[in-house]
Amino acid sequence: MSDPVASKSSFLCTYMKNHPGTLVAYVKYFGKVEDNVLTAEMSSIDSKGMTLLYKLKSGLSNSIRVPFDPLLSEYDDAKPRLLSMKAEALEGLGMLKAPQLTTFRFPSKAAITPFVFLAYFYLLSPPPPGTTFLSIPVTNMDAFFSPAHAFSDLTGLSFSSRTLSAILGVIHGAEGLYTWSLCRRFVKGTVVTAVYVGCTVLFGFHIWKDLKRRVQEKRTETVTKFE
Repeated sequence: MSDPVASKSSFLCTYMKNHPGTLVAYVKYFGKVEDNVLTAEMSSIDSKGMTLLYKLKSGLSNSIRVPFDPLLSEYDDAKPRLLSMKAEALEGLGMLKAPQLTTFRFPSKAAITPFVFLAYFYLLSPPPPGTTFLSIPVTNMDAFFSPAHAFSDLTGLSFSSRTLSAILGVIHGAEGLYTWSLCRRFVKGTVVTAVYVGCTVLFGFHIWKDLKRRVQEKRTETVTKFE
């Protein structure tokens, strides 16, 4: 199967000739070349990475291979990835400030988290048969939770409500720490940071994924003005 990016390598290499500053930044940041890079050009690109040729002020020439992580799945992924790597390189070299968000945005997808939690507890931690709750008849309770007991019998998956709460708490707590690490870099303001971390603990990965999306949007807006 042919590489979807390599087949259009020449076009991308020609396109990148119009962005010499970006190519130099790639060489210095991803190639860890500390010497004074005079010029750089892209000689080839495929779904796994790109090869860059560069010339130093001293007159020496060399090449580096910059891998893509993750790999590009299709040609249309190439330009957004190159733009994202441009932002990373410029920030890493101190040529561009990291985006600073000052507001919180609640992603609509996070609203489904409470229903997911209820589904977890319904399937993985149903009350034993014969349990009563308030004035609900036992027969109604057993009928309502019978699919959950069938799921438990079929899969062997069953947790006490305390254990399941602890598992979910650990997962969301770890996500909260990850969000805090993102906020240290990209969020300005103690209150906004606290809201992001707190909402991540409550609503999970949708919060930090949207935070990363906002950062990338801001990066793209800023980095397109550089060259």
